[in-house]
Amino acid sequence: MRKIDILFFSFFLFLLIRFSSYGYAAITRASPLSIGQTLSSPDGSYEFGFFSPNNTRNQYVGVWFKNITPQVVVWVGNRDKPVTKTPANLTLSTNGSLVLLQGEEQDLVWSIGETFSSNELRGELLDNGNFVLVDAVSGRILWQSFEHLGDTMLPQSSVMYNVPNNNKRVLSSWKSPTDPSSGEFIAELTTQLPPQGFIMRGTIPYWRGGPWARERFTGTPEMDDSHVSQFSVSQDASAGTGFLTYSLQRNSNLSYTTLTPEGSLKIRWHDGSGWVTDFEAPVSSCDVYNTCGPYGLCVRSNPPKCECLKGFIPRSDEEWNRRNWTGGCVRRTDLSCRVNSSVTTTTQGNGADVFDVVANVKPPDFYEYLSLINAEECSQRCRGNCSCMAFSFVDQIGCLVWYRELVDVMQFSAGGEVLSIRLASSELGGSNRTKIIVASAVSVCVFMIMVLASYWFWRRRHKAKQNDSTTTTMETSEDAWKEELKQQDVYFFDMQTILAITDNFSIEKKLGQGGFGPVYKGKLQDGKEIAIKRLSSSSGQGKQEFMNEIVLISKLQHRNLVRLMGCCIEGEEKLLIYEFLVNKSLNTFIFDSTKKLELDWPKRFEIIQGIACGLLYLHRDSCLRVVHRDLKVSNILLDEEMNPKISDFGLARMFQGTQHQANTRRVVGTLGYMSPEYAWTGMFSEKSDIYAFGVLLLEIITGKRISSFTIGEEGKSLLEYTWDCWRESGGADLLDQDISSSGSDSEVARCVQIGLLCIQQQALDRPNIAQVMSMLTTEMDLPEPKQPVFALQIQESDSDSKTMYSVNEITQTAIFGR
Repeated sequence: MRKIDILFFSFFLFLLIRFSSYGYAAITRASPLSIGQTLSSPDGSYEFGFFSPNNTRNQYVGVWFKNITPQVVVWVGNRDKPVTKTPANLTLSTNGSLVLLQGEEQDLVWSIGETFSSNELRGELLDNGNFVLVDAVSGRILWQSFEHLGDTMLPQSSVMYNVPNNNKRVLSSWKSPTDPSSGEFIAELTTQLPPQGFIMRGTIPYWRGGPWARERFTGTPEMDDSHVSQFSVSQDASAGTGFLTYSLQRNSNLSYTTLTPEGSLKIRWHDGSGWVTDFEAPVSSCDVYNTCGPYGLCVRSNPPKCECLKGFIPRSDEEWNRRNWTGGCVRRTDLSCRVNSSVTTTTQGNGADVFDVVANVKPPDFYEYLSLINAEECSQRCRGNCSCMAFSFVDQIGCLVWYRELVDVMQFSAGGEVLSIRLASSELGGSNRTKIIVASAVSVCVFMIMVLASYWFWRRRHKAKQNDSTTTTMETSEDAWKEELKQQDVYFFDMQTILAITDNFSIEKKLGQGGFGPVYKGKLQDGKEIAIKRLSSSSGQGKQEFMNEIVLISKLQHRNLVRLMGCCIEGEEKLLIYEFLVNKSLNTFIFDSTKKLELDWPKRFEIIQGIACGLLYLHRDSCLRVVHRDLKVSNILLDEEMNPKISDFGLARMFQGTQHQANTRRVVGTLGYMSPEYAWTGMFSEKSDIYAFGVLLLEIITGKRISSFTIGEEGKSLLEYTWDCWRESGGADLLDQDISSSGSDSEVARCVQIGLLCIQQQALDRPNIAQVMSMLTTEMDLPEPKQPVFALQIQESDSDSKTMYSVNEITQTAIFGR
């Protein structure tokens, strides 16, 4: 009998545990949800409870996919108000609201902001991932998470607008992958007819999907029936409402649409082993809103490029040549219907305006919809109105017209729509006089070509006798290079070997691209992997830099310097062969929203110390005294254990004897890392490297680029912001927020102060590298830094491609970015 009782009790306990674990229970006033407890959807797809992103101190209430690793959170309730104390529980208050309480005093952290009179409220998680408050008596849903979206939309949820009720439901990105608070991007459906999907960066458009055409957004040709989740839009213009939803299309129960902290909209589905990204936008720089400005056309080629639409020219040639296209284009010739009122818009003869047809484009923004007309009527309506700048008749939509400047126009290689743009007649075809002028010009050109061809033929025969001697000279020059390098004990690789292990420099073997040229990966016969730096003819790195890098680095051996294995010189080809470092460069980690999490503060501090060790060897401990002159985050490589190695010695210089500084009229390096005296006068020394090390140190701490960081209405640079934070709070709060939980406040603050000491305006005020090492490795008292100079920051996406010219009364100095 006793055994039967024990078996019965064990079975009852098993059912109780299983019942509570799999979430068939609900949140009620009598049974709140505490940290460590979860609810599950009846089918076991979703789980609801407390979670802590990346094991940070903060606790949040949310919904995630159950039994999926790593955890994917699809909804957060208290995203801007985390739980910071324990105990904490989610419960139903006496006034019928869902509330989150924390601490021994049960302080209110968050609530849904609504109250209900029902005495039988229950909080449940449905099979579709929707967390709901239900009236247990009537079964009516009183509140649901699907109506309060975060960064994610699940099937059956929707973004929407309701103009009469002034209600809009959007997706709002997380601040970072570990911080679910509201970020800077939102995704929304517009109230236009037809509507568009937009990603907004604050109040500024960031991406636009184009007008909706029944089954797709016309500006997104990647959207087709193969997607796991097909969007659908329902719009009631008379009621002022619109909804965008999506439904599962593949054999998968797990799918979601999310807006990432970087502003990317992704549709993902689970194939049983991992997540597959089925759709993503934006995917090209052309996708960024209005990249080429008004009347500019962004061509989605490789690489993307901006052009003016036919009949238009750049608003500013200077800005256009600098690849700053945001100013856009302007008309080359005024429209006839505006210049001469006697020319009617429907006139077909000479002098009438014409329409240029552009295919495969995303329809511009700010269109107007003309209902219930066909393609011919659409064309006539626009041609008959001088204010109509363009028209397009789109299948599944109808007639769209534009009465203002055309913005955010993009051209695809395939797909898209046809756009007709109003131009002055002279832009497409001229008068007889114009044809005569053109014919005359062509005749003159043909005559000049014949004269030049005759001259070229004569010169070719004249120089033919010199070919042998020229070839001999080139071969002698190449042999001289090799002989000079062999005296330095440099190993030479055979070009055929390099071509074989790189598959003739195939794109699959390419590791990356720098200002000097591409880098390829190869594997030698002994299995050793190498990195091959192929200098391009346009890199600006000639014989001097090439020889300089080989000679210097072949003589320098240190665990924090990259190791040169040899070189290859053949004809125009100049190749440097290095040890292959599997983790590539430091910038691929600290500036990447996901990979940066692999470098917590202890590891970053080790990297800072390692870079300082390498610099100490260059400045003090090696057989040569070397100033690197191009120390920056992309020139710090990481081995398999994340140990840093300084690379790229093409700009390095040796100092002899008691020499401690030098001057150059050719200032080369990267803006942001250059010390003031080097950028302005060409004077460089060890203290130039110290300045660059200080900038590099601050980038490692903050996870922000010196070239693109701005904050506040004043647009403060990283150096200015660091100075202000150090004065106000000591600088500990400057640590990258995504890894802040791993940091030591005193250690971070100390490193910030060291960084400020390294970027002092006067070189004499900066410590030398030996002093920097002592500051990093001991508890010595640090001197107070002076306020550094705040150089003008040029905002570009690629910090390695800047060019600046500075002029003073003595010299003009050109700074060539690398």
